[in-house]
Formats: sequence, C-alpha cells, structure tokens
Amino acid sequence: MNSSQRRNSVVWGLLFFLTLIAMPSSASAQLKKPPAPAPSKPAAPPPKPAATPKPAEHAKPAEAPKPAEAPKHEAKPATAPTGGATHTGTTIGVRTGTSATPHAGNTSGVRIGGATNTRASGTAPAAKTDSVREFREPVVVSHPGGGKSVTNAAGHTTNINPAGKKISLQTSGGTKANFDRSGYIKTIHSRTGMTISHGAHGERRFESRQPDGGRVVGFGHGRGFTEHGYVRGGHPYMRRTYFSGGRRYAYAYRGYYWHGHPYYLYVSPYYYGPAYYAWAYDPWAAPVAFDWGWGAAPWYGFSGYYFAPSPAYDSAALWLADYMLAANLQAAYESRAQAIAAAAASSDAAGGQAAITPELKQLIAEEVRAQIAAEKAAADNPESAAPVSSAPPSAGESGADQLPAALDPSLKTFVVSAVLTESMPDGTECSLSPGDILTRIQDTPDANQSVKVSVASSQRNDCAAGTQIAVAVTDLQDMHNDFRAKVSEGLAKLAENQGKKGLPSSPPVDAKLNPNGQAQPDLSAEAALKAQQEEAGQAESDVQQASTVTPDSDD
Repeated sequence: MNSSQRRNSVVWGLLFFLTLIAMPSSASAQLKKPPAPAPSKPAAPPPKPAATPKPAEHAKPAEAPKPAEAPKHEAKPATAPTGGATHTGTTIGVRTGTSATPHAGNTSGVRIGGATNTRASGTAPAAKTDSVREFREPVVVSHPGGGKSVTNAAGHTTNINPAGKKISLQTSGGTKANFDRSGYIKTIHSRTGMTISHGAHGERRFESRQPDGGRVVGFGHGRGFTEHGYVRGGHPYMRRTYFSGGRRYAYAYRGYYWHGHPYYLYVSPYYYGPAYYAWAYDPWAAPVAFDWGWGAAPWYGFSGYYFAPSPAYDSAALWLADYMLAANLQAAYESRAQAIAAAAASSDAAGGQAAITPELKQLIAEEVRAQIAAEKAAADNPESAAPVSSAPPSAGESGADQLPAALDPSLKTFVVSAVLTESMPDGTECSLSPGDILTRIQDTPDANQSVKVSVASSQRNDCAAGTQIAVAVTDLQDMHNDFRAKVSEGLAKLAENQGKKGLPSSPPVDAKLNPNGQAQPDLSAEAALKAQQEEAGQAESDVQQASTVTPDSDD
C-alpha cells in the first residue's frame, strides 16, 4: 500500500468513526421528540414532521367528547308548556349520527289535553335544537242545516248557529253555558248540577237540587230560600225558608200530583173573616186615590218607564195588583248584585220593552179576585190541624191527579217572580225578570213538562213582548205560588191601611191562624245559601275564562 492509499484509508476511517458517533445522538433526539397534535406546521420543510401526527388525526381525540352535547337537547324540554311530556335519556327523541331512528310511536309536537312531546336532532344546527311547540288544529264539526261546533286545544267546545252567533259552550271540565243573541252568558249548568241564570239587569239566580229532593235557590248577597219536604196528616208538604236582610221566615206548601209529576201549592198561614173577604172582593162604592210613597225609592225610579200605579182604585183587587207588581220590582232591584248603572246605560241594546198597560193590570186584578174567592172558600171550610212527621215524602210517591194551578184554564196570566232564562228558536236564550208578565197559550205540557207562553209585557233587554217561548210548568207554578203569597201579604197590608190615606174603612178583619199553613224556618238556610253562592262563583269564573278563548284559537 502506497502513501496515497494509506491517506485515503485513514480519511474513510475517520468518516466512519464520526458517523458512529453521530448516529446515537440523532436517534436519541428522534425518540425524545413527542408526537405533535397536528395543528402547527414545522418551520423546516425537509423532515416534514407535520406528517407524523396523521395517526392522531385519524383517532380524532379532540372530537371524542362530542356525545356530551346530547344533554343540551335533553335539557330543552324544560321549556315545554306545563303539562308537557318530557322524554329523558339519550335514545329518545335524540338522533346521534345518521344511523339512529326516531323514537317509535312518537306523537311529538301535538298538544292533546295540554301534553306536548318534543323532538330534537343531533344533526340539527345549534340554533334549531330548541323544542318546537306544534299546536293541535281546532276540531270543527259541521251541523246539518248549518252551524258548527269548534273544539280548541284547551278542550273547550263552542257551538255556533247558522247565523254565526255562538249559542253555547262546554268547558273541558264539563261546565256548560248558553248565550243570548248579543253573546252574553245567560245560563250556566255546573258539573255538580247547579243552574245559574243571569238576568238582563245584573240579577242572578242559583238553583241546586238536594239529596232529599229539596232545593236551594239563591239570588246573591245571601238572599234566597231552601226547601225541604215533610209529611202532614199523611199528605206531602214542602217547607220553604226564605232568608233576606238577616231575616228568616218560612211558608208551607201542600203537595199533589198531576200525571205522576209532583207540584206544590202555597197554603196561607192566616185566614180572615168572611166580611173582610167580601169587602176585598167586591167593588168599592167609589174610586179612591192612594199615595204609595214610592216617589223617592230607587227601585221606582229604575222601573218608572215600565210600571206606574193606578191613579185611582175602584176595588181592593186593583190595589192588590199594584202592591204585588211593586213588590216584585222592588225585590228584583234589590237582587241586582251589580251593573245597575251599566244596565241603564245599555237600555238601547237588543230586546224591546212593553210597559204594563191598564188592560193588562186589570187582568191581573181579576186573578187577584179569583184568589180572594179561593181563600174565602178555604177559610169557610178549614182543614183540621194535622200532625207533622219529620220524615220526607217517599221518593217516587204519587197520588190522585189534581190539576195544578199552572194549567188551570181559568188562569192565563202569570207575573214572573224570579229570574228565568228561556230558549229561543235560533238556539240563543233570552231572560225574564221579576215583574215581566206572561200569558199561557197552551194547556197541555210537552214531553219536557213545558207549555208555550207569550210574553205580554217585559222590561228592557228581556224577552221581547210578543215572543213565544216554552216555560216549565213548575216555573209557572212557582209564579202562581208567589202570586198567592203576595195576595196574602197584601191582604194584611190592606187591613193595616184601611181607613187611611184615602182608603175606605173595612169590616172587622178577624184574622185567624191556619195551623196547616205554619212552618218552622230552616236554621241552616243561611249557611246553605252561602256555600251555594261560592260554588256558583267558581262555575261562573270557569265559564268566563273559557269564553274569552276564541273558538279558533289554541290558547
């Protein structure tokens, strides 16, 4: 080997030695360098270290928490309406990925009876992950001949006649209401069986049946009466306890039957001497004027357009007719719990008026005379005092038929004594107020035990004069009983005033107690009326809330 070869051999040896020294340092540097997470680009392009994170990118560790976003969707149903059904868990109503399917049988988005289900999608944009309320469409049912029923999402059903006027409403709770032609609530039937009648001037009447067959009838502000049956001398009787102005008193009614239906007839608590009855029945020697002293009374000012006392009286019967009409109008005024001013201001609303004419008042006076004659006959042949049993009459009891006064062909004229609401041909209702006058034009009751009457005279916004409506025979009987009671009261008032204020003097009154016409007041009447009024107030509130919801609305 020459010197040149030796030099080359030394150089290559040195290079090999240096290479051996450099290799462990480079390997160590490569082992100590951690794998980059991916985002940053290296400054030195030749080694391209950015390519090494590829496996990490494939594993996508940054997206691993993605399923944790599902609770965002599950939490949203908390914003659903009260009563809404909320699905929990990640497999109901949430789609994670493209292979998942919606919850089987899902009725999402339909509100039925207030329940609302919701659906969310994991693939939906964040702005659209909130629960979506989809309301049920109103259910509309068309009626043959026109009109329709509309049930909204709240479950309230409104019935509308062919003219487009709502005629009745049934709430989701079962309370029913009927409307007049102006859309005002006239009658409410609660789910407990109570009937609430609204007059045209703010009057109200609440009626409910009791387990013993009796009734509780209220007029608001603690006024009204309760009824309970009992037996006297083997005959069914009914005791009616009135409560008004803190005063409690009771009347007795004798029960009888007509075609299997029970009716009750007022029994006078007092009878008078034959001479006094004759003086009250026969015409007086000359007409006389009488100052009633009503000029400053609020009720008289309110009713002055409708009623005026006769300028002169030629008999006690005519005087008693005015006494009875005034008593009804005064009681009606006192029972108006509210809106008297509003009623006066709205006197031009639908429903005409017809003042009481002298001819109509004379018809009432003739029926007063007939009642005086009937009382005289009863006084001439009084029944002996019969023992009283506290046991109520047996349910379903009946007896020999006796035509009720309400159907007596000789009695055609009736004075309304309590607020009533009656159906019109178009399905709406109109009201009758105390002091309105009816003429019965049908003698045979229909299947509903009602007879047709014509409105002879009525006050503002009541059923218009000339209107023909069907009235229950029991309601006509109540009017007649009130008529008899006021004639009896009037005879006592007439006896107090005879020989005074221009009235002629009467023969001796000779008042005597009628034992069968006596009744002890019900001491629980006040509490029963109070409880009934509270229940009526709740029913009215329920209907008022439901009636403010338009038929085509979901809320």
